Parts: sequence; C-alpha cells; structure tokens
Amino acid sequence: MNVHPTAIVDPGSRIHASCKIGPYCVIGAEVEIGEGCHLVSHVTIEGPTEIGTDNTFFPFCSIGLAPQDISYAGEPTRLEMGNHNQIREFATINRGTVKGGGITRVGSHILVMAYTHIAHDCVIGDHVILANGATLGGHVVVEEWAQVGALCPVHHFVRIGAHSFIGGGTTVTKDVLPFSKTVAARDTHAYGLNAIGLDRRGFSKERISKIHHAYKLLLASRLNTTQAVEKLKAEQDIGEDVAMLIRFIEESERGVIK
Repeated sequence: MNVHPTAIVDPGSRIHASCKIGPYCVIGAEVEIGEGCHLVSHVTIEGPTEIGTDNTFFPFCSIGLAPQDISYAGEPTRLEMGNHNQIREFATINRGTVKGGGITRVGSHILVMAYTHIAHDCVIGDHVILANGATLGGHVVVEEWAQVGALCPVHHFVRIGAHSFIGGGTTVTKDVLPFSKTVAARDTHAYGLNAIGLDRRGFSKERISKIHHAYKLLLASRLNTTQAVEKLKAEQDIGEDVAMLIRFIEESERGVIK
C-alpha cells in the first residue's frame, strides 16, 4: 500500500493494498476501503465506514464522521459507499443515526462537488450529481441520475425523484418529481420535463412522449394532483416511467413540487 509518511492510519482499519493514501490523511478504526481508492491529501475518514472500489477523495473532505444531530450519543452507526465515486474538496458525508435506521448510503458513479453536505441517514442513488454547495438535510433520498444544482438547500426527509434536475440556488422543501426540471424563480416550481437529460441517457422518443403527456396533465391542465393521477391511471399503456411517476406521487409524505 502506498501511504505517505505524514498520513495517520489506525491499525484497526482495513485498506486494500492497491490504495494510495496521500499526505496528512487520517483514517480511523473500523474503516474499510476497497481496492483502487485514492485519498489525494488531507482527507479524514472515520468509522464504522465501508467504502467500495475506485473512489477518489480530494483534499479536506470529511467522510464518515459523527452525524450533526443533537440526539446522537455515540452509537455505532455507519456509512456505506459504493464504487467509482468522486468526492471533491471540503465535502462532508456523515454517518447515520439510530432513529434514522443507522446507515447513510451513497451509491456508485456519483460526483459530489466541493462543499457539498450529505447529512445523516441520507440515501444517494447511482449516477447522481451534487453540485458545489448542495446541502442535504438528514433522511433525504436522492434517486438515480438526479442532479442537484449548486447552493441548493434540501429539507429533511425530502425525496428527489430519478432523472430530475434541480437548478442552482433552489430551496427544496417538498418532494421533487421524477423526470422534472425544478427551479426557483420567485417561488420553487416544476417547469416541465427534463427532456435533454432523458435524451442524453438514451430514452426513446416514445418513452419521452409518454412522460411529457403525463407532465402536461400534472402541470398544465386545470386538474389538481389527485385528479391528474386518477386520469393517468385510467389510461391504457402508460408505460413503466409514468407508472413510477404515479407511485412517487402517491407515496410522497411531504407533497410534491408542481
């Protein structure tokens, strides 16, 4: 293992021999790091934390530290992280809390930009992008391929739907619809379909058309949310994407942004 002489590595940690640990890094006990990971410099990782393969941690990020929750009393909660992630400068990712299930989960192929905060008990899906200064309160769920713009505060317990895009500086206090573009102007609104993102991810024109039809009913008709959902459920061949959108709305506990 390539460990810089200024790094401090607890003997209770388990680090694959292929990892590179740069200057002034600090790795605590109960930290497990898979093969091919690179800690550039000044990275702090505490445990219990389990990290997968081929992750890169940039200077001054803090990973697996205790949650910022006044009810936390030192319980052995965890952070679990997947593979092929980039964690940029000064990002913070906290372990979970007992009352939140005890685990913060970060998936794979995720870009966490500088100064981003992922609080306790969050669940981050694969291929997510969190731009500079995105701040996730506790228990936030960010589903796969979602993008959260720079300087976005996200309220506790919010769910951000798959393939959605949140513009920079948007305050998010309710659930963000899958496939949507959500941006703050005077107020925070969903402004329709994230069509460019879906096209880049290989969605067919037919799939995009069905989702677009659903969004016209949700956002541009005179129907309220319940009426729009019932009308969509009554239609034939709505497709898996629209069915997922309907489930998201029906399962929302905080309400959705329209």
